Amino acid sequence: MKNIAIIKISSKGQIVIPQEMRDDLKEGDKLVMIKNNEQIILKKADKFSKAFKEDLEFAKRTEDAWKRYEKGKFREVNFEDFIEQLKRW
Repeated sequence: MKNIAIIKISSKGQIVIPQEMRDDLKEGDKLVMIKNNEQIILKKADKFSKAFKEDLEFAKRTEDAWKRYEKGKFREVNFEDFIEQLKRW
């Protein structure tokens, strides 16, 4: 069956996509992984709309900012300066 394959995760968290599942994939392609409860979905990043890519970038920046905040690596700014910085993103 071409649509199902069993793969293993290495000790480094790496997986290999089986040859028969790589028809339209090539080296350097970016994939998006979506985890929902017990489901994991891989999708080529270029298949998403530009708006979705922007949402992913915003989510990544937000996650990075939260990690910096948790480590105490943040600075306080007043509201007006914060809005100006947002406009530059």
